[in-house]
Amino acid sequence: MGEPPDDAALALALADQADALTMPRFGAVDLRVDTKPDLTPVTDADRTVEADLRKTLAELRAEDAVVGEEYGGATEFTGRQWVIDPIDGTKNFVRGVPVWATLIALLDDGVPVAGVVSAPALNRRWWAALGHGAHVIVAGTPRRLYVSDVDDLTAASLSFSSLSGWAKRRLREKFVELTDSVWRVRAYGDFLSYCFVAEGAVDVAVEPEVSVWDLAPLDILVREAGGTFTGLDGVAGP
Repeated sequence: MGEPPDDAALALALADQADALTMPRFGAVDLRVDTKPDLTPVTDADRTVEADLRKTLAELRAEDAVVGEEYGGATEFTGRQWVIDPIDGTKNFVRGVPVWATLIALLDDGVPVAGVVSAPALNRRWWAALGHGAHVIVAGTPRRLYVSDVDDLTAASLSFSSLSGWAKRRLREKFVELTDSVWRVRAYGDFLSYCFVAEGAVDVAVEPEVSVWDLAPLDILVREAGGTFTGLDGVAGP
C-alpha cells in the first residue's frame, strides 16, 4: 500500500482519535440525543469528536481553516481547509445500526486532496490522497481500490439513501426513471454507497441534497479509484 503522504497520515491519525471517542458511545445507554434546527439528530458523540479534532488541528495545522457539520466554519473554500463530519449516519448511530462513519478531508482551494472515511463498527476504513490512489483497510488488511469497468447503465448497480430528498427537489419521477433503467438498485445509503463505488462493488451512487462534509472525502476516494464525481449539474467536485 505504501506510506500515505503527510496530510493523509494526519487524517488517518485524526480518524484513530475519532474512533476512540465514537465506539464507546455507540450503543451507550446514556447517549444524549438532541434535535437540531433542521430536525436532524445530534449526539454528544458528534459534538465531542468534532471539538476534539478541531483542537488537534489547531495545534498541528494552525494556519489551516476548518469547517464541520456541528460547529460550522467559513465556506469560501480557498487555501487549505479541513472538512469534518464527526458522525455521518447519526440516525444509524442512535438506533444501533453499525453503518456510520467519521468523514475527514483536506481541501486545497476547494478541491479534496486527502480524505478518510472511518467506520469502526464495520471494521473498515477507506482513505485516499491525490496521486496516491484509493485504499481500504478491512480488519487491519489494506487493499488498493479501483472502480468497476461497467460502462453500460443497463448493467449497472445503483445505490442511494432515500426517496424523500428527490421529492423535495421535484426530481422523484426522474430518479425513479433512472432506477428503472439500471440492472440493480440498493439503498446502502450515506457514505457507504460511494465507498462501494470506489471498491467496484457498486457502479453508480446518487444523492439529491448533501453538504460538503458529507462528500469531500468521498470525492477524492472515488476519483483516486478511477471514477467520476460530480453534482447533479454534471460539474466536477463535492
